[in-house]
Amino acid sequence: MNSYQNQSIDDLLKDIETSFSSSQDLMTHWIEMPADKSKVALVFLNSIIDKQKLQDLILNPLFELDKDIDLQTFEKVINIDFKQQTDFSKIEELILQSYTLIFTKDTTCYYSVFTPVKTERDIKEPDNEAVIRGSHEGFIESMSTNIALIRKRLKSPKLVVKYLQVGKETHTNVAMLYMSDIANPDVLHEIERRINGIEADSVMTPGNIEESIEDKTFSLFPQTLSTERPDRVAANLMEGRVALLYDSSPTVNIAPVNLFVFFQTPDDYNKRWMLGSFYRMIRLFSFYIAIGLPAFYIAIVSFHFEVIPPALILLMKSSLENIPYPPLFEALVMELTIELIREAAIRLPTRIGSTIAIVGGLVIGDAVVKAGLISNLMIIVVATTAIAAYTVPSNEMSLAVRLLRFPFMVAAATFGFLGIVFGLILMFFHLCRLYSFGTPYFAPLAPFKIGDLKDTIIRLPFFKMNSRPSDIKPIKKDEDNHTRKWDKS
Repeated sequence: MNSYQNQSIDDLLKDIETSFSSSQDLMTHWIEMPADKSKVALVFLNSIIDKQKLQDLILNPLFELDKDIDLQTFEKVINIDFKQQTDFSKIEELILQSYTLIFTKDTTCYYSVFTPVKTERDIKEPDNEAVIRGSHEGFIESMSTNIALIRKRLKSPKLVVKYLQVGKETHTNVAMLYMSDIANPDVLHEIERRINGIEADSVMTPGNIEESIEDKTFSLFPQTLSTERPDRVAANLMEGRVALLYDSSPTVNIAPVNLFVFFQTPDDYNKRWMLGSFYRMIRLFSFYIAIGLPAFYIAIVSFHFEVIPPALILLMKSSLENIPYPPLFEALVMELTIELIREAAIRLPTRIGSTIAIVGGLVIGDAVVKAGLISNLMIIVVATTAIAAYTVPSNEMSLAVRLLRFPFMVAAATFGFLGIVFGLILMFFHLCRLYSFGTPYFAPLAPFKIGDLKDTIIRLPFFKMNSRPSDIKPIKKDEDNHTRKWDKS
């Protein structure tokens, strides 16, 4: 980055224009002081500043001053919105961050005024993380607003915000949030080291950063939790985790995490603990249904017909005897069709997307059965599998589940139940070896810690959860506020 210090104002402005490749939205506006006829130059990017703020914060105060004002008087009476800057290496950075810069003939310093154009949308609940009971606020594309939503819930001086930048050209802002008295310093250092180690000209999305800092990029399982809910971020910060916020993105990544975090929702803690535990177990059970049900059906039909109850044998035989294709082909065709309908529903406008999904599913399902290409039982299996996959609350984990079913189907068609068992062994072996920033991914089952099971497969009552998960090694392990304060006698 160039240094403009000790240049004349004309040379300085010319170098700034050269630095921005003579971009036509780079504007220079001159103001002449009435008394000494000296000039003040305003420099800004017309495309990212608010014209009304420019008028209210800079031009109106200048025009309202006495007509006999000179440059020396101007520098004494400017209001608090003007910030004096002496670091000339940050000129391009400030202009790109929606600041209007004010240069005088004395180029030992300059002034900056924050004049951003408002492009924020209203705060509303995320569509993909809706809850029945609880907060209905969600993050937006403004980092400062998102941090404010978190601080609204964590009114603690221990909440630390640390700003980082990635991308040599894009200069994407990243905010790292953590509780200084809870988060593990080794985890903080490792996350910061990985972010600072990103060598790329362009880092545009949270996915770019997530891929660059996770432990195993080629693993199907996500190693950071993505969310758009402030309450979910605040709860994870209080457990000792770290939140990564990105400028111009409503997505927040939470690390380190384990497998069971992806099956938790805010609704679990807004219901009574028995209901929350029941629905969480349903989600965990749906994980295995989504992975293994098509493979289980293929294995039975292809290799293990003897396990079918006698009462169902004739029913299954009549459904399968006229199908010209093997079960694996049936399953692959229907699973890929489901994925095609899903993609079409996402890409189409909202008003017709759901209609296309329903009509497409009914028409295709009914047509392929009547044509004798797919059996009725396969339609039931595929529909149940799709419903189970969508029960997983995390979109990233749901995608991983939908991809995992395909190798399991191939293994079942090749080796039957033995192939399914072998696939499960490989999957659990991978989960046991996987880490998220030094935290075991399959904790608290591997390594097994019975004390941490209170908020994994089931959720115990709030007053029983009086310690933080030990797998992330928090500094402050106990949560003293989780004790009852009244006398039940």
